Amino acid sequence: MTTQLLAARSGLLTEAMSAAAGAEGVPPEKVMEEIALGRAVLPANPRHGNLRPLVAGRAFRTKVNANIGLSPEKSSREQELVKLQAALDAGADLVMDLSVGADLRSVRQSIIEACSVPLGTVPIYEALARSKGGPRELSEDTLLEVISDQASQGVDFMTLHAGILREHVPLAARRKLGIASRGGAILAEWMVTHDRENPFFSLWDRVMDICLEHDITVSLGDGLRPGCLADASDEAQFAELDVLGDLVQRCRERGVQVMVEGPGHVPFGDIQMNMEREQRVCDDAPFYVLGPLVTDVAAGYDHIACAVGATAAAFYGASMLCYVTPAEHLGLPTTDDVRDGVVACRIAAHAADVARGLPGERDRDDAMADARAELDWEKQFSLALDGDSARSRYQSSNPTCESETDHCSMCGKDFCAVRTSKRLRDMV
Repeated sequence: MTTQLLAARSGLLTEAMSAAAGAEGVPPEKVMEEIALGRAVLPANPRHGNLRPLVAGRAFRTKVNANIGLSPEKSSREQELVKLQAALDAGADLVMDLSVGADLRSVRQSIIEACSVPLGTVPIYEALARSKGGPRELSEDTLLEVISDQASQGVDFMTLHAGILREHVPLAARRKLGIASRGGAILAEWMVTHDRENPFFSLWDRVMDICLEHDITVSLGDGLRPGCLADASDEAQFAELDVLGDLVQRCRERGVQVMVEGPGHVPFGDIQMNMEREQRVCDDAPFYVLGPLVTDVAAGYDHIACAVGATAAAFYGASMLCYVTPAEHLGLPTTDDVRDGVVACRIAAHAADVARGLPGERDRDDAMADARAELDWEKQFSLALDGDSARSRYQSSNPTCESETDHCSMCGKDFCAVRTSKRLRDMV
């Protein structure tokens, strides 16, 4: 997308760039330049009325996405709206509605109206829900209708699994865990059943027409992302990535913003190679990764396995991190799971941004060190990524008497190193 094309787009998009630039502390021209070069995206559908715009790319701080959405077996619209608010309160930069089941348009409308950050969807889910006979009955017209309907409703970005091709399915069939992506599995079954190419890929020019009309940012889905360490960095994953690289160029030629989704489950030692390969193949398009999880045996603690991998991913090339909750692989996340997942990924994002040396990123850490040196608990709570949790833990294990706030219960008054250091400063 050229700078000239960006300048000619809607005034609302221009306003969104200025707002995002202000949030990042950079000139609006920097945001426009990075988007024009395809190295950043600003998901902002003009129909999303209460949107607080942001920009995602390597020149800016790493962003965190939270997933919510109805399950066909559990949850309700009201519960998912509570989770949405929990994600926003915990600091999520973006949210995706992954709802499946009935009445999806109405549910999504409620979420859009309550969501102040960019909202994403996965259109293949609703397309399948509309196809009563399952993947076999899914039609190309239905796919296009769903993309158009969601765009008209105000969705800001969409995961489109256009890179998994018919020729890739046998490669995935040889894996230990097969196809871990819901969207990828649906399309693979459709292609094998009908012996036809991926409809997203075949209809790409028409998909681009819709995205361009509504300022939809395309998130190229990784339908063949590895679902376990044994399947990471295999032929199937990288065959799809090569197609995604071509689709990035096709998006740019049409003036459509685009980012690329990435793995999954990846051994820690392979993360740098994966990030650098994506940047090379996809010409520095923003990389949006799920984790990656660095072990398969952290059930119940997968948000921690995610944070370990996400820190490395953001350091080596990712621009956005999709959270993983403690419920991953086990069930639908609760509101507490959502909060814990967001905070874990925010820790990873911030740690990577500090390590990358982004201007001002360490200021908060230095302020926290000063607050700890002064035993200023209120200041520490205000600086913590999850201040409410920090305050709760402190209050549950320490005296409430104001005269006893010059230490904590870890070391106690006499063994407190901070108190000792304060005395030493007066002695030397």
